[in-house]
Amino acid sequence: MVNPTILTVDDDPTVSRAVARDIRRRYGDRYRVVRAASGADALEALREIKLRGDSLAVILADYRMPNMNGIEFLEEAMDLFPLARRVLLTAYADTGAAIEAINVVDLDHYLLKPWNPPEENLYPVIDELLDVWLTTPDPAADEIRVVGHRWSAPSFAVRDFLARNLVPYRWFQSDEPEGSRLLAAAGAGESDVPVVITADGASLIAPTDAELAAHVGLTTTPTSDFYDLVVVGAGPAGLGAAVYGASEGLRTVLVERQATGGQAGQSSRIENYLGFPDGVSGAQLTDRARRQALKFGAEILSTREVVALDVAGSGRILRFGDGTSITAHTVVLSTGVSYRRLTVPGLEEFSGAGVFYGSNVTEAHTCAGEEVYLVGGANSAGQAAVYLSRYARRVHLLVRGDGLGRSMSSYLIDQITGIDNIEVHPWCEVADGKGNGHLQQLTLRDVRSGTTDTVDTSWLFVFIGAEPRTQWLEGVVARDPRGFLLTGPDLVVTGERPAGWPLPRDPYHLECSVPGVFAAGDVRAASLKRVASAVGEGATAISLVHRYLEAQ
Repeated sequence: MVNPTILTVDDDPTVSRAVARDIRRRYGDRYRVVRAASGADALEALREIKLRGDSLAVILADYRMPNMNGIEFLEEAMDLFPLARRVLLTAYADTGAAIEAINVVDLDHYLLKPWNPPEENLYPVIDELLDVWLTTPDPAADEIRVVGHRWSAPSFAVRDFLARNLVPYRWFQSDEPEGSRLLAAAGAGESDVPVVITADGASLIAPTDAELAAHVGLTTTPTSDFYDLVVVGAGPAGLGAAVYGASEGLRTVLVERQATGGQAGQSSRIENYLGFPDGVSGAQLTDRARRQALKFGAEILSTREVVALDVAGSGRILRFGDGTSITAHTVVLSTGVSYRRLTVPGLEEFSGAGVFYGSNVTEAHTCAGEEVYLVGGANSAGQAAVYLSRYARRVHLLVRGDGLGRSMSSYLIDQITGIDNIEVHPWCEVADGKGNGHLQQLTLRDVRSGTTDTVDTSWLFVFIGAEPRTQWLEGVVARDPRGFLLTGPDLVVTGERPAGWPLPRDPYHLECSVPGVFAAGDVRAASLKRVASAVGEGATAISLVHRYLEAQ
């Protein structure tokens, strides 16, 4: 097996030789060190590495290079090797450029030149980045191929699962030559799609999420049956709770039924999150938080659905759908919310085949040059409209009210106003959908006059409503009429503590009606539905966990 590559790029021959020498001295026995004298030469080397099917671990690029500076080079390199760790070499005067690169290319680190002695200034940085890279699937070394039909809902589900879990894959349509060859090699036909071919050559026909997770390196089995803290739901609140819980010494496991990041993880661009002036994608934010939680020792379990919560003395038992369970001293419920499904005639049969709830990032490139329709007037819909406008011929944003001002941030409204191929349709709703095997036609209705209009389209993205995933908690944890979890002061009605409350104190601020069980993020009643507030609630819940444990 060919050793992974570390690539260095610098137009100064002296610096280029020095960095390659220092890297080779420490890592040459395990990594192939390649150096290039310009961004163009480096891109050519990357293309050769990609064609050979080799893997790339780390890129070190100088900022001040002619024709193509380090940031521009790293931006193009990301298209070829998105999971390679990225380092920018800068002079002291260029630290502003390094900060820009953190936002533009998700830079991992910047190094000031000179870096002597390398034992103090270079090797610790590279050691940490290589440790991170080794825990992340590499698209070159572990290529996964998915064969399916463009309008197959199960094929979409597989692609969406892989994309949301940041697992690189190649997509082949079953009616194309290469797709047909792969199906034949797997002993499958078009009726068997989706077919997933793993890096080691195993063929999975119509796999479940759990089967996929097991073959792509996601953890599905806990290492213990007892923890200090179980966090249920890996959206921003859950990731925040896992990071703070693990970093403060709690034996922590984070349980997610589908993919880390939640709704926020599907966002193409979050521009009002503190510390990212140029915005950050939901996937980037999720990847960083996930890596951070793992660094502090948290376990992350994927494709594990919790179906019941039981109380057994001081233990809190969480039961999975497969009949197994884990127990903990404390629980943080951060299961988030789901987009509400449109109850419109004809649409349900096209779910995943032209009708998508969220998932705009997964499908954006496939609707290039098409007329695309979005339903929703909040930030998630606005972010999706801006992103899809890069690909679609025209994006139609359907809003039941008089406009976007009541529910969307002003910065997004300004962006949408400035994009020529986004058209906002106020007082408009979807009344019907038709098609043969996939969505082909929508009927739109004016909510004031009742008049309708029929449009031809194969793309409808829905970003409406907020339905909490709390049915499994019915009869155990108090909920409001909409299913959101009641916590703290909301549980103390007219001075009365919740029924069955056993402790001589009121519930803490984020504590549910069961002591030691806390709620954070969108699933909590009356919470502010924003990424930053969800992360804050996850962190706050951990401080209350400590207070609870100290009193036991």
